[in-house]
Amino acid sequence: MLNFFKKEEFKIVAPVTGQLIPLSEVEDKVFSTKMMGDGFAVEPSGNTIVAPLSGTLESVFPTGHAVGIKTKDGIECIVHIGLDTVELNGQGFNVKVKQGQKIKAGEAMIEIDNDFIKSKGYKLTTMVVFPAGYDHVFELGTKQVQVGEKLV
Repeated sequence: MLNFFKKEEFKIVAPVTGQLIPLSEVEDKVFSTKMMGDGFAVEPSGNTIVAPLSGTLESVFPTGHAVGIKTKDGIECIVHIGLDTVELNGQGFNVKVKQGQKIKAGEAMIEIDNDFIKSKGYKLTTMVVFPAGYDHVFELGTKQVQVGEKLV
């Protein structure tokens, strides 16, 4: 019963298994110049995209290429899967969540078909950016990460 009232620890986890890279290395200036906020990126080898933090799904794009999460403390987070993947109109993306839904860090949001998306000529670099409410500098380096692995 007491655990029911226990405050959840704030954490940011890897959204997908793969190679963690600095945002500055993303091949899209909107992200690499941090126009949308600071964050990090992962070059996926896995196909399950999970919530990098707990909150409410403020936006879930019908195309499956992006979601927006807002924490109860007002931190806004965008998970953007791939470069220009909106052009696929949802092909290769299987969305498992709905807008307005509460989600926990590490909970599955989207399944991606890596082979299909790559075969269409798209990069799957997955960006996690914080446009508002979280003004920390991300210096996570470059390393292999597992989906759900705590990064912050």
